[in-house]
Amino acid sequence: MLRELVAESHLMSMEQLPGAAARHAADVGLHDVLIYVADLQQNVLRLLTGKGPDAGADPGDELPEIKISGTIAGRAYQTVAPVVGQTFDDGTCQYWMPILDGAERLGVIRATIRQDDPQSRDDAEYLAGMVALIIVSKGPYSDSFSRLVRTREMTVSAEMQWRLLPPVTFANDQVVISAALEPAYRLGGDTFDYALAGETVHLGVFDAMGHDTTAGLTTALTVAAFRKHRLRGADLIDVGRGIEEVLAEQDSSGRFVTAVLAELDLRTGTLSWACYGHPSPVIIRKGRWVTTLDCDPGTPLGTGLGVEPAVCTEQLEPGDRLLLYTDGIVEARDPHKREFGLARFVDFVIKREADGLAAPETLRRLIHSILAHHEGRLDDDATVLLLEWHGWSGREDALEAIRQSEPRADPD
Repeated sequence: MLRELVAESHLMSMEQLPGAAARHAADVGLHDVLIYVADLQQNVLRLLTGKGPDAGADPGDELPEIKISGTIAGRAYQTVAPVVGQTFDDGTCQYWMPILDGAERLGVIRATIRQDDPQSRDDAEYLAGMVALIIVSKGPYSDSFSRLVRTREMTVSAEMQWRLLPPVTFANDQVVISAALEPAYRLGGDTFDYALAGETVHLGVFDAMGHDTTAGLTTALTVAAFRKHRLRGADLIDVGRGIEEVLAEQDSSGRFVTAVLAELDLRTGTLSWACYGHPSPVIIRKGRWVTTLDCDPGTPLGTGLGVEPAVCTEQLEPGDRLLLYTDGIVEARDPHKREFGLARFVDFVIKREADGLAAPETLRRLIHSILAHHEGRLDDDATVLLLEWHGWSGREDALEAIRQSEPRADPD
């Protein structure tokens, strides 16, 4: 099954994936295969439809859209674990599995399998893994896929931001990184970036002045400069200088960017960071808010004032969670002008950790909680990046964070 699907995938479009997956899955006894992908805001799962006679199950007989909250499919997505759905008198059942690119959740896949056949379950899960790789390979070049995962029109600025972003979730045996942004379809100046270089994780969270297309252009320049200078091996201060120079040279509008630039040594857990007029990071340890990482800040990038920040360090412990965020997270106000607030933000993350939720699901629910607090519409961009360090001995903990067991509380 996997061999034939890989061979066919080299000359496959996204529209051909559902049919190919269903056809090759049937060869090993997996039937009625359907692929659902999550929308950008992770509210719903949408059916990836095919074309032609081998398109798989008839989409007309299936739900084109399934809510993530309160459904069997949504439970598989939220818990990152297979879930048995409807069972049938002939001994078969519907088997729902998350579609994962590493630790990033793309959607879910459904197959009808025999309930008493462990091999069928294994084959179905292998199929889900292969489908994930094909989606990641074909998705960036498929407008039909981009339309499918959007529920409304996107601004030009948001279009730029989403195209520049790294995956919103990454994990290996030492670290989990997850992020979320809102308003997804009207992003202005908020963004984040991260990358690994050997045993070092580079992190950046940015908030450009304004909420328009110009703010998006300023952020795009900032991220490009951040990547250029860190790839040259520059330290945090030199990276900041490089960003400052690019903004001064290319952006004459007077826009500036607040930022936190950070590096984590995965071997030792030593975190280094510099702050440019940006909210201070927070560390959560063993289910408690242990510290806010205050450090002498510099002026925002692009102001030309030349006040450079101090570079501070903090020793992380295995299991620590680091929160980087923009002011839109804590300053979101309800109709009575009450802020969401830093304490509520951190407390939300701590409680979801206690519920047994992995970082991506925690952030999904956090963003939805902030949107609900603001009655569905934010006046400012809101971005959060969560990093969890497991240390060298944390392989099993990291794998458990990627594939969480069912939460103790009901998923929603």
